[in-house]
Amino acid sequence: MKPRILIIDDDTSLRRVLEYNLQETGYAVATAASGEEGLSRFDEVSPALVITDMKMPGMDGMQVLKAVKERAPETLVIMITAFGTVDIAVEAMKAGAYDYITKPFNRDELRLTVAKALQFSGLTVENKRLKGELADRADFGAMVGSSTAMEKVFQVVRKVADTEASVLITGESGTGKELVARSIHACSSRAGGPFIAINCAAIPRDLLESELFGHVKGAFTGAIKDKTGRFSLADGGTLFLDEVGELSLELQPKLLRALQERTVEPVGGSKELKIDVRVVAATNLDIEKAISEGTFREDLYYRLAVIPLHLPPLRQRRDDIPLLLRHFCSKHKAAQVSFDTHCLALLTGYAWPGNVRELENLVERLLIMRCGDTITIEDLPDKIRSGGVALGSVTVPGVVISLPDEGYSLEQLEREVVVQALERNGWNQTAAARFLRIPRHTLIYRMEKYEIVPPEKS
Repeated sequence: MKPRILIIDDDTSLRRVLEYNLQETGYAVATAASGEEGLSRFDEVSPALVITDMKMPGMDGMQVLKAVKERAPETLVIMITAFGTVDIAVEAMKAGAYDYITKPFNRDELRLTVAKALQFSGLTVENKRLKGELADRADFGAMVGSSTAMEKVFQVVRKVADTEASVLITGESGTGKELVARSIHACSSRAGGPFIAINCAAIPRDLLESELFGHVKGAFTGAIKDKTGRFSLADGGTLFLDEVGELSLELQPKLLRALQERTVEPVGGSKELKIDVRVVAATNLDIEKAISEGTFREDLYYRLAVIPLHLPPLRQRRDDIPLLLRHFCSKHKAAQVSFDTHCLALLTGYAWPGNVRELENLVERLLIMRCGDTITIEDLPDKIRSGGVALGSVTVPGVVISLPDEGYSLEQLEREVVVQALERNGWNQTAAARFLRIPRHTLIYRMEKYEIVPPEKS
């Protein structure tokens, strides 16, 4: 069955040209001369894709876009505009547009944009087949967890893995962002292609452009031969841009162009190279704050974050800690090793500022230094054995409280206990109150007294 496309444009000649080119490509095309007529035709033909002009008398393109998304959120919309500014592009993509093309455009650009949109929508027979397989064979590799927070992550991975959508993974350092990126790649139809990773913060700014896009011989001092960039190396597979928030403002528009045009130009070269790459990016920075401060482009953010995916810190998924302990013991060839009850209680109550990475490092150290196959409290580092993370000169423990000889503020101690209880229960006030064995209104009073607010409201 041919994919159905609805064209909405008040320009008769352009509408006919679009209709002819898309029908010639093999699509079933319906047309409308206004936004109002277009919505009427939309209800009749149920298209997989809508192409609408931005500027039209009466109902304009933005109104059409919003109405389509209300009727069928899964339907993709491509905007046509003669005003190809960043502001209009960002506004349309915020409202849910898949892409935009600017007048004048050629036949090849139109066909490529439409083909990408239909592929992304998952309406082709091949994509349906692959998604069916994905539900049966989802392999999350080294991603371990059964908590509610991690189940949500797994659900997103299942849904987006076999699309072409760019994914932006956010979360604190050590939460496993690259593992998620590799799982997305492994669960996609690109699994047979390369997975290429690059840490944007680990490479000097003046060399990062060459690493991403490559360079030609003689492009700069030391360029003694041609170099293939990471985009080209990832052709047919996935490119993982770690710490993408560290990109310089000078390099951001070049990355944006590569994502939009699906081409790269090596440093010092004059010929653009076509690329077929799915991009997954990650950052531990607050990108929205960076946008407001002018250090990160808003249009690039919307290109990267077609699918935003946040990884919770380990302190918000404590139920997974016993699973992770077993996993890391098996990974390091010590599956027979266990943790006694008191040791496990301390490890579960610890705040883990370094997240899963810190936990794995600790397990590796414990396995090397252990005296037997059961890890006890005596084997743990002082900061964990004393009951928790140091808070000034006091600790808030999972089992016992250790106070300094010079004394400590009871109010400060109480505040830290409330904060840890909230963090442990994902900032759910009812659950935190139950955990502390106090009424919910008492917890709310303490939060107001100590000015405790959830991270997203702070």
